[in-house]
Amino acid sequence: MLNEEEFFDRDLSWLSFNYRVLMEAMDKELPLLERLKFIAIYSSNLDEFFRVRVASIRHLILIDKKKIYKRIDFNPQNLLTKLLDEVDGQLELYGAIFKEILDALEEKHLTICTNSDDISKDLFPELLYYFKTHVAAYLKPESINESSKIFLDNQAIYLAVRFESKEHSIVKIPTDKLARFFKTQHKDQTIFVFLDDVIRLHLDIIFPNEKIIECRSIKMNKDADLQIDDEYSGDLVEKIEKQINKRNLGIPSRFLYDMNMSKELLQVLSTKLHLGDEDLTAGGRYHNLNDLFQISSNQTELEYPKQPQIGQPELDNCRSLFSLIEKEDRIFHFPYHSYDYILQFFNEAAIDPEVEEINVTFYRMAKKSIIAEALISAASNGKKVRVFMEVKARFDEENNLLWARRMEEAGIKIIFSLPGLKVHAKVALIKKRKGMFGFFGTGNLNENTSKIYCDHGLLSADKEMTQELSNVFEFLLTGERPIEFKQLIVSQFSALETFVSLIDREIAHAEAGEKAEILVKINNLQEQTLISKLYEAAEKGVEVRVIARSICCLIPNKNIKVKRLVDRYLEHARVFYFYNNGEQNLFMGSSDWMNRNLHRRVEVSFPVHSGNIKEEILRIINLQWEDDVKAVWLSPEMKNEVIKSKKKVRAQQAAFEFLRDQ
Repeated sequence: MLNEEEFFDRDLSWLSFNYRVLMEAMDKELPLLERLKFIAIYSSNLDEFFRVRVASIRHLILIDKKKIYKRIDFNPQNLLTKLLDEVDGQLELYGAIFKEILDALEEKHLTICTNSDDISKDLFPELLYYFKTHVAAYLKPESINESSKIFLDNQAIYLAVRFESKEHSIVKIPTDKLARFFKTQHKDQTIFVFLDDVIRLHLDIIFPNEKIIECRSIKMNKDADLQIDDEYSGDLVEKIEKQINKRNLGIPSRFLYDMNMSKELLQVLSTKLHLGDEDLTAGGRYHNLNDLFQISSNQTELEYPKQPQIGQPELDNCRSLFSLIEKEDRIFHFPYHSYDYILQFFNEAAIDPEVEEINVTFYRMAKKSIIAEALISAASNGKKVRVFMEVKARFDEENNLLWARRMEEAGIKIIFSLPGLKVHAKVALIKKRKGMFGFFGTGNLNENTSKIYCDHGLLSADKEMTQELSNVFEFLLTGERPIEFKQLIVSQFSALETFVSLIDREIAHAEAGEKAEILVKINNLQEQTLISKLYEAAEKGVEVRVIARSICCLIPNKNIKVKRLVDRYLEHARVFYFYNNGEQNLFMGSSDWMNRNLHRRVEVSFPVHSGNIKEEILRIINLQWEDDVKAVWLSPEMKNEVIKSKKKVRAQQAAFEFLRDQ
């Protein structure tokens, strides 16, 4: 049995991943606005990390202090200190990179003003007009005095103001109502002014009777991880809705403030908000820089050229997609292939008189979901439609609930979350009078994220696979457990044991002197049983390769190589390859190798039977392994090490070209 020291900490590993995102912002080979997007992604990632992971560790510290529960091998306070130290170092670099990008953009005639003092006075009349006609309506200043109680909305940004009269006030910046930037043209420059600064410039209008001494930006991150005790009786949906409303009431995980804030103002805010020193994080002048996604330009050189989605003429010209799927399985690789074929799958099902029943799982729905509209049409056309809606999908609960209510009103049977489980499977099953058709995916049924996430989707009429998928849906609907799965690997039904047996088989081949290989492509690798098995396999002579995008608790060594790939699109697919003495078993699916995925979720991984499809996927995965432009090696210390090679393989571009030329 391995010791705890033989597994890397998941949170420190995640920070290593976010640093890899920051490396993209550093890359001078990227167009400037693409670098700016990685600044925004880094900021957004870090916010969620504090809202969820740091908040959880703070909970553990409180438990530790109360002596309720204590693990001898784990000190949450020490971990938190390490995490915050790492974040501080990254943020210092982040600030320098951000300034470098801003300076370079200015040379390209695009200015993002980062100080109200630097805004040209020629713009003042235009900004005043915008303030009076658009901004002022949303401003609700709150005074801070001895009797006042102040409450900061989670993730919202505020201006904290100090007056000569020794009074104080806060003003919420209404980014939920208005764009974060005011865009205008001045001479040959396109100029973006932060909404924060539009307000700063007009504080004298908001506070006409005060002399302003100081104005600083602040923001509160709170515990945003919903804790639903759904093992017990009660309406889960009602609990979720209540918890969404309570999200703003979470305990502070980070109070972010302008590093130039005076001690006096910081003390006033700390006292009023009941914050300790450990809650305080000095930051820059502006927060919520994920809003930088709003910056755009007509200059094509500042962004990636648009990559056309690859069509498939045979599918475009067919009258029925089902008739083609009956003949052979069809695979799609997003975002390279158009998602329209998946929409066609559901649209055809909605009007096909032979279709009797449609079953779908949703985890994160598009805000304007064409798939949901097709299901509503199907129900109105007299078809039996059943939707399993996961209402515990973090930060998407509200949107999922809105769609659930609308579909329910249309006569669709909605089944909400299972007690104690999240349903993370990406599957759909269409039953016709003769035969069944399945969608098996690695990513959400979401036409929006399909444009930026690298995923695979399989359409199949395979009788065994569709029958087992039908069994999965019956379990979700009735709670009755199927006897066994022979084709699908389903979490809650021996998924862990199946993966262990697949690794053991490769070990047996290696011990027999035969070629043995394992290649795992995954988002997160944490589950210690499987990590231990990979260590064992590598020691016994199995060639073990891992592509882990984010968390990796496996420590690379001379026998196991680990790569991390970050590029234009988010690598999201999970792929599991076992050489199996030349038979080459390939599985794909929704499941990461995390404790939650294998023990507390319903996940579906599926085999790839078609030789052509298998060859296609392996070609893409091997391109990713060969990538020496956007992939990095992970070191035993979880550092991102640039690959020194002259091949210059960029997997995402190479995959697009490979599929385009097919």
